[in-house]
Parts: sequence; structure tokens; C-alpha cells
Amino acid sequence: MHFLTRFSSVLLSQASPQPLLSTQLRSPIRGRLVVPSRQIGSLPLPRMRRLTWLIASVLASSVPILTSSVAMAQAVAVRPPHVDESNLPITVEADQMTGRPDRVLNLDSNAELKRGQTEVKADKATYRIVENEVEAHGCVRMNRYGDEYTGDDLKLNMDSGQGFLTKPTYKFGINGGHGGAERYDFVDEDHAKAITGTYTTCPGINPDWYIKSSTMDIDTGRSEGLAHGGVLYFKDIPILASPILSFPLSSDRQSGFLPPTIGATSTGGFEVSQPYYFNIAPNRDMTFSPNVITKRGVQLGVEGRYLSDTYSGITRFEYLPNDMLTKSNRYAIESTHAQKLGGGFGMSWNVNYASDNKYPDDFSRSITQSAQRLLNRELDLTYGGTLGSVTAIASRYQVLQDFDSKGNPLISRPYDRLPQVTYGVGRQDVGGFDWTVAAQYTRFKNSQYDIAPSRQLPGEGDRIYINPQISYPIIGASYFLTPKIQLDATSYSLTNVVPGSPTSFSRVLPTFSIDGGLTFERDAKLFGNAVTQTLEPRLFYVRTPYKDQNNYPLFDTGVADFNFAQIFTENKFSGHDRISDANQLTTAITSRFIEESGIERLRLAIGQRFYFTPPLVSLDNSIVNSRSDLLFGASGQLTRTLGLDSNLQYSQSNNTIQRANYSIRWQPGPKEVVNLAYRLDRTPADVALNNNEILKQVDLSAQWPLAKRWYGVGRINYSLQDRRIAEGLLGVEYKADCWVFRVVAQRTPTSTAKTSSALFFQLELNGLTKLGSNPMQALKGSIPGYQNVNQPDKIISN
Repeated sequence: MHFLTRFSSVLLSQASPQPLLSTQLRSPIRGRLVVPSRQIGSLPLPRMRRLTWLIASVLASSVPILTSSVAMAQAVAVRPPHVDESNLPITVEADQMTGRPDRVLNLDSNAELKRGQTEVKADKATYRIVENEVEAHGCVRMNRYGDEYTGDDLKLNMDSGQGFLTKPTYKFGINGGHGGAERYDFVDEDHAKAITGTYTTCPGINPDWYIKSSTMDIDTGRSEGLAHGGVLYFKDIPILASPILSFPLSSDRQSGFLPPTIGATSTGGFEVSQPYYFNIAPNRDMTFSPNVITKRGVQLGVEGRYLSDTYSGITRFEYLPNDMLTKSNRYAIESTHAQKLGGGFGMSWNVNYASDNKYPDDFSRSITQSAQRLLNRELDLTYGGTLGSVTAIASRYQVLQDFDSKGNPLISRPYDRLPQVTYGVGRQDVGGFDWTVAAQYTRFKNSQYDIAPSRQLPGEGDRIYINPQISYPIIGASYFLTPKIQLDATSYSLTNVVPGSPTSFSRVLPTFSIDGGLTFERDAKLFGNAVTQTLEPRLFYVRTPYKDQNNYPLFDTGVADFNFAQIFTENKFSGHDRISDANQLTTAITSRFIEESGIERLRLAIGQRFYFTPPLVSLDNSIVNSRSDLLFGASGQLTRTLGLDSNLQYSQSNNTIQRANYSIRWQPGPKEVVNLAYRLDRTPADVALNNNEILKQVDLSAQWPLAKRWYGVGRINYSLQDRRIAEGLLGVEYKADCWVFRVVAQRTPTSTAKTSSALFFQLELNGLTKLGSNPMQALKGSIPGYQNVNQPDKIISN
């Protein structure tokens, strides 16, 4: 009968076996001493069932003992770093312990062994001290660098990390992935091999999806698994098989095949893409994506990305040789780059090009989005210092032309800027004054060689201007007043003009403005809640003399959009080819309702511009009345779940609403949102862009739970003028514990007279891959407030 029911020993694996106690036994015992029962009472220790004896306490005190960081690593989902544990003590415990402490310890009943970040528990175990090797049998449980293992029998060398585990289960701490096998061979600290193994991130013993393989190579150092002869099962049905199937053990980037993308479009038919990802370096990667389009052929795509402290960029390229429908080569490229050169200098480029006008129509899911028909190619060089900033630009556009129902082109090509150099400098609070100086030189060139130059659209020309400004802001707690004076000096030198037209122009115009406002506050109630209500009247006066500019070119100028921001600017034109004469006063009143927390529940605004002298400078010789259209605005987060945003432009002269945008969002909870919007536009500029038709549209979009785990998504944009659906999206999502399934159908306009339809199927297996075509960009772009059902709920706090 054993009178000492449990012992614990701390052994140094590298210490030479030397007896610490002299006994009458034939061999020195290290780590355990068997004492006859009659000597127990003579021990000067309290009566206890468990006795801990530190045999190597003297030697162990001279060696730093590291606390296991497994629990901490699991909490933050970071794999504990490997450290040299060869000099760490090994702690062994058991209810019963026999053997020779200098060679072998036999641990019976509740055996435990621990060194550093490796801990082994079993019914019984044997520790060979010289070999530093552990054998454990019966209900083996091991925690190793944050990974958890169970099995029947274990053999493990504590120095080399080699060994095996029979009938194992394993769980990786960094991502929670787990599985089981017939045998698990430990090659070293980072590498292992699972024989007839499985892997999944689904919880429980009956996972919805799993990988099964005859042999799995596990590399915990690179956080990667490789299944030989792997088969992916979903609901116990094999859906994907491969001779070599890689899977991640963390979110780290790794080279290998990405999940195939499968979908269909009305212009290309059935599409299948099989990307391959190259993890070139921590800050560089590349993705090669061959794409089979049944109606057109095989399209090759490549994307490269790079990032450093001083530069970053991305380049995408698509190429379809010999399109089966057009009998031509089709391609597109997109490249962006930004870089700090040092000394205040920087450079960047933005290059976009497509092979033909119909590219966005035929490949609506390509790098040239369907709505993008002006492709810019631009190279920038910048400098910033104490004396100001300089930007030099070379820019040229490609137009992917769109046509109306009669075949007339709808898009005008912007002028090339070869080059444009801009200088800016300014200071604030210089004796109470703020001042800025802006200057620019631009060489414009018309790329539309097939269109003859006109008086306002010459073939080429130089423009240089300088615009100094000085203001004196007077700001108080409840008021502000800012008088400002600026001067515009512009000069033109033109070539390739209409015969008889002048080739040089100059213009010098001063502008005086004064901007002032007041702020009043009072306590009020809004929907029964205490708020602070403000009343903020504002006046803005502008005076600019008239200068006839009818013969001046129009390189980059148009009428600015009329809104609350624009009515508080000095010039009604965008660009710099027209300076509007002005003798006008803008008036506006804004009222805000603000809670004590700072949340703005409601904002109401009304504004209008009054002309003391009707402006004469225009682009179309139109006559301006004594006052502008009236602007109304209302927006805010009315309640925690209800938001409002509306703007209205009303013509008092015509007694009509020229433009209106009303939108309301109801979002009562996470992944629950309904958006309703109405848009009306009768303004001449926008009607001209809309094929000379008034724009009347209703837009309804939503994401809503349909049943437990089921979510519906949809959007419909309906044209009241044409009585047809302009855009549409409809789909469902199913959220399980470890996977998500989505099916989404989308219809989008690719040009004025054409639309494209696409069908998305996606099976997202958490922690593994996404199979099918990705509809996330379509969902986020079509449904404001959409939340990914596979992400944690976002709490609506306001």
C-alpha cells in the first residue's frame, strides 16, 4: 500500500543525473523517495493527502522558469511564439510515481508532465530522462503552443518535437479549426502529418462541412494545411475534390489556389474563374485569374499589389484573345501608384484603358465598371514645403462612348492637360488676416481630332491665371463676419482656332464678398425629448464687375451644381474659364435640434439667392430672374431607428419643383434596414444628360430577416417616366454556425439603351474559403446600411 498518494517532481532535462540524497537503496533515486510507513509520522510536515517534493529545487532556482502563455494566446487568437525551452525545467506529477529519477520515471494515475508551452496529461505515462522522451497512454490530453490534442497513445520527444499520437483529435488555437485522424505524426515543433484526417471550423462533432484526406500536412509555423487527395464535404455530400487541397489555419495570406468563381451574365453566359494567389512577400502579392466565358472564350486576368512605407500601388489587367462574338482582342488595364520621393516631393499615376467602347457593356463585372465611361490616364508630380505646394499633372481621357436612341453620342471628351502646373500658398492669422495665392498654368489639347474646332472649343490653347485672396475673419461665440477681397487675372493663348477668331485673351476681375451669420439657442422638445434648438441666420454678399467672356474658350468650365454649398460661393461656374458677374445676396436660415449627447436629431434649412443686378455671363445666353430657385433641406437621425434626408429645389417663377430628393431609412436592429427614396430632376443640365428626359425615379431597397437564419435582400429602382425597372437586385442569404449561402440576381444598366443581368451563387465556409461569385460589392452598393450576415452585429447606438 502506498502511503504517499501523490508526488510532484521538477527535473532539469539538461542536468546530469547526480544523487541529491544518500539512501540505502542500490541505485540513487532522483525525483521520488519511497519512505516506509513507520517513518511518515516522523516527518515534520502537516498531515495531508498530497505531498509536493521539489527534488531539484536548488538547481531549478538558478534557471528562469517561463509561465505557459497558452491561455493568453488563445484569448487573443495569436499563436504563442516559439522560444528555446531546452533549459527549462520539466514538472511531472502523478498519484503514484516509481522508477529511477536519473533515467526513467513511471507515472501512474493522473499523470501530468509540463515544460514551457507543452503540457501532457494521461492516465499513465513514462518519462525517459536521458532521451527527454514521453510516452503516455489512456485518455491522452496535450496542449502544445496553444493547440489542443487528445488521443489514446502518445510518444513525444521534448527536444526535437518528434513523435506520434494515435486516434487523435486536434484543435488549433489560432482559429479554432479542428478535426480527427487515425494517427497524428509530429515531425518537429511546426510540422505534423495527419493520417486519414479531417479538418473543419464548424463547432461540434457533426460539422456541416469538413475536409477529409488520406494524408494531411500541417504546418503550424506557416498556418497552412495541405490535404493530399482531399475532398470537401458539405452536409456529408462531396462538393469539391483535388489531388492537393490547401487550407488556412489562420487569416494570414498564403500562396495557392483560391476558390473558383462561378456565375452567369446575360452578355457572356456561364462564367467560371479559377484564381491562383502568389504571396510574393509580406508587402507584395499577385493573383492570376483565368476566366472561362462560354459565349466569348477564355479571359486572362492578373492583379498585382504592393505596399511600403514610401509607396503603394495596384495594377489590374484583363485580356480576352479573339472574342468569339466580336472576332477581336478585348482587354482593359487599371493601374494606380503613389510614392513619397523625399524632400517634400511625391509622385503618383492613375492609368485606365479599355480596348473598345463596348467593353463595359460586355464585361460589366470587369475592372471597368459599367458606369465608368471616362477613363483617365494621369501622371502627377507634387512638392510641398514652407514656401507653398506645387502640383504638375499630365492627363488624358479615353471616352467609352455611349449613344442615345438615335445613335447620337452622349459624352464629350474632356481636354487633355499636357501639362497642368498648380501653385498654392497661404497663411492664417497674420495680424488677424488670412491670405492665399493660387496660380496655375495649363496646356489644353483637344483629342477629338474628328471634330472641327469652334469658337469656344479651340483645338489647343494655353491658360495661365493667378488668384490672390485676403480676408479678415471676425469670430465670436455666437456670430461671425468675414469680409474678403480676391483678384482673378487670367490670360489665354490659343492655336488651331476657327479662322478669324482671336488667339489671345486676358481678364482681370476683382471680387468683394462679405459672409456673416448669427447663432441663437434655446431649450426645446423634440418627440418628447429635451434638446437644444438653434436658429442660425446667414447672409452672404458678393460683388464682381461684368466682363464680356462670350468668345473665351471653354476648356474645363460648366455651371456648378445648385445646392446649399454652392450658393455660398463667389462664382456660379466650376472651372476657371468663366467668372460670373455678381451683385447678389444669399440668405439662409438653419435650425438644428441637438441632444445633450451631441447627436443632431434634426436639421432644417432654407436658402435663396437674390440678384440686385441680373448676371449677364452665361454659357447658353439664358436670362436670369431677380432671384434664384428656393432651396429646402431637412435631414437627421429622428430616432434611434429612423433617419431622414431630403432636399428640394423650387422655382417660384415657374411654380414647379425643379429638383427633389427624398430618402428615409428605417433600421430597427442589426441586419434590418429598409430604404425608400424618390428622385425628381427637371434642371436643363441634368435633363440633357438623361437623353433629354425628365428624371423621375423611386428607389426601394432592404435587408430583412425572413425566418430564423434566413435574410432577404433586394432593391428596385423604378423609372416613373419610362414605366420600367432601371435597376434591380433580389436575393436571399442563409447564415449557419460556420457557413453562409447567398444567391443574388442583379440587373444593371451598362449604357443608355443596354442592361446586363448577373446571377451570383456563393457558399462561404468560415475559416476556409468562399465558393462561387462574390455578390458583396453589389449588395453594399445597392442597399445603404447593408450588414454582412457573417459578421458580428453592429449595435445602433444613436
